[in-house]
Amino acid sequence: MSAPIDAPDWRSLSQDDRDAGFNNSLAVKDSPAMLAGWELQSAEVRAAYPQHLDLRYGPRERNRIDFLNAGAKGPTLVFIHGGYWQARAKETFTFCAAGPMAHGINVAFVGYTLAPDATLDDIVSEVRTSIDYLATELTALGGDPDRMIVSGWSAGGHLSSMMLAHPRIKAGLLISGIYDLEPIQYTYLNEKLRLDKAMADRNSPMKQPGGANKPVAIVVGSGELPLLRKQSADFAAHRARHGLPVVYEEIPGANHFTIMETLSSPSGRMTTLARQLAEQVTGAR
Repeated sequence: MSAPIDAPDWRSLSQDDRDAGFNNSLAVKDSPAMLAGWELQSAEVRAAYPQHLDLRYGPRERNRIDFLNAGAKGPTLVFIHGGYWQARAKETFTFCAAGPMAHGINVAFVGYTLAPDATLDDIVSEVRTSIDYLATELTALGGDPDRMIVSGWSAGGHLSSMMLAHPRIKAGLLISGIYDLEPIQYTYLNEKLRLDKAMADRNSPMKQPGGANKPVAIVVGSGELPLLRKQSADFAAHRARHGLPVVYEEIPGANHFTIMETLSSPSGRMTTLARQLAEQVTGAR
C-alpha cells in the first residue's frame, strides 16, 4: 500500500506541472466523448427508473437525490458525483447503477451545490444532510436504512471519505479520490474552491487521527495520474497504520474515466467490491 514510485513530490513541481498533475481532463484526451456517452446512457437509465428522481433533501437547487430501487429492500449504494467540487451533476452518473442493481443493490445519486457558490465546508455539510434524509426516507423508498454504503468518484471519493464517520454509513467504496487537500490549495482548482489551510486541513481525512472503523475499499486506476494514485495509496496506508479495515486496489489499465466502466458492468471489479461490501454489511446486522 505504498505510494507509486513514479509519483513526484507535488511541492517540487512547477506551477504548470502541478496543475497538470491534477488535471484529469487534460490527461485523458477523449474524456469529453466519454462524458457525452455517460450522459446518453444515464438518460436511458433514468427513463427506466422515473419513480424517485429529484427528491429534495435541502433548500438549495442542487440539494436533490435520485433513488433507483433494485427491489427487495436491499442495501443502498449512496453515490456522490465528481467534478472537483465545481463541475458535473448527479445526472451524468446514473449509468453506474446498472452494475450494483444487477445484484440487488439500490443506488442513490446525491447532488450538491458547486463551488464557488458553496465552500467545501458547505458541500460536506450538504452531503451529510443527504445521508440524514436517506436514513429517514429509505424504508418508504424501498431500501434498508441500516445498510447504506457510501461511494463516489474523484471529488465524490473525497466526499465519501468525509461521510465514513456518519453513524448510518456502514462501509465505503472510494474511487479515485482526493484525501489530502493541501496540494489542491496550490493548483488552478483553488480559484473556485478558495481553500485556506484551516479549511483544507479539517476536510482532509489524511490530516485526521485514525478514522471510522468500517470496511472501506479504496480504488484507483493504474493508468491514472501519479499524484491521484498517490492520494489513494497514501489514504489506504493511513487507514492501515491505524488498524482500520481497508482494501486497496489499482484497476489494471484504467484511467480516471474508464475506471467507471467497472462499476457500470454487473461483472466489473468495482461492482464486485460493492457487492462484497454489501455482504459484509448484511452479515454484520
